[in-house]
Amino acid sequence: MTKIGILSDTHGYVHPKVFDFFEKCDQIWHAGDIGSIHVLDELTLIAPVKAVYGNCDSWDVRAVIQEHLLFNCEKYLVSLMHITGYPNHYEHITKKIIQLHQPTIIVGGHSHILRVMQDKANKLLFVNPGAAGKNGFHTHITFLRFEIAEERMFNLEVFDEPRI
Repeated sequence: MTKIGILSDTHGYVHPKVFDFFEKCDQIWHAGDIGSIHVLDELTLIAPVKAVYGNCDSWDVRAVIQEHLLFNCEKYLVSLMHITGYPNHYEHITKKIIQLHQPTIIVGGHSHILRVMQDKANKLLFVNPGAAGKNGFHTHITFLRFEIAEERMFNLEVFDEPRI
């Protein structure tokens, strides 16, 4: 069993409650717009981090992480990228990844909108954790966690706090 924490769009900010919320996570996935290497350093203190860069990330962040990751977690194939679109409105590159690799989970960021949706047409789970940073148009800071055991996902929990 693997416990996963997911966040995106931190824009250089690590919310203090992320440490407690992700405390028992085995992995953290960051879907881009990290903002600073410092964010990755802080998250790595909690658990190993898989991260991709976003459109707002500077060259120092882009130098150490990739734009897209495709990896296995338990019996799921995960696609992690910043700009994905969402079911029925995927970006061209996301459609190509679905066609070529058939991931069972797609994790994206960028929109600052929390979305967890079954995409029945493509037989996958779409996850956008919203925005965990202070910058942007979002009114709530959100991130999430869930557990995976082989071919089963469960215990989805969302951190949701009004942005002040």
